[in-house]
Amino acid sequence: MKSVISATALALLITPVLPTIVCAQSSVATSADAAFTLPALPYAANALEPAIDAETMTIHHDRHHKAYVDTLNKALNETPALKGKSLAELLASAGSLPMVVRNNAGGHWNHSFFWQSLTPPAQSGKPSAALAKAIADQWGSLDAFKAEFKKAGTGRFGSGWAWLIVGKDGKLAITSTPNQDNPLMDVAEVKGTPILGNDLWEHAYYLKYQNKRADYLDAFWQVVNWKAVSDRYAEAIKM
Repeated sequence: MKSVISATALALLITPVLPTIVCAQSSVATSADAAFTLPALPYAANALEPAIDAETMTIHHDRHHKAYVDTLNKALNETPALKGKSLAELLASAGSLPMVVRNNAGGHWNHSFFWQSLTPPAQSGKPSAALAKAIADQWGSLDAFKAEFKKAGTGRFGSGWAWLIVGKDGKLAITSTPNQDNPLMDVAEVKGTPILGNDLWEHAYYLKYQNKRADYLDAFWQVVNWKAVSDRYAEAIKM
């Protein structure tokens, strides 16, 4: 990967993995005022138990993610210069956006990506051979990678996200971002193409884990959709 990914390349990269979630303007929008829509969960709300409980999933998706979508649409309708912008374009120029657009565009992208990163425990699988090799080359083993990812998650003060990304050098890296920022944004301290992310906001885990974020990060691996992560890696290293 020779340079920071462009908005156009980003759209091409994401589309095969998230075909109806992070496309620029949803074809199923319900009105002219709804540029973006809430995607359905790709599994039942209770499908991730015992790692993530059904009540948390329902509240997280139906209330929190929906609020990001609704607030983003409202903000875009009130900002004519931004109407018609794709989600990729908004992320790429996050630093110059009104904070309400930056936060909620990030919230919508991050959560859409997050749902597709998860799968019922019986379907979690394992990294592809290529991804497993890249992980071993970077951290020595899958367990060592998980430990570093956990460290990034527990080390993020307050709310945010932990990420596994492909950097501009084509290598894997672990990073974290505050609030609803992500590594695709121009404001990110460490930029790259996300292939896995975990939500560190308390609404993602507090009902089951209370203040035990480390336990939530451990349970996360039970429901990681390694096929989706591996597919994203294969696409990212082509860029």
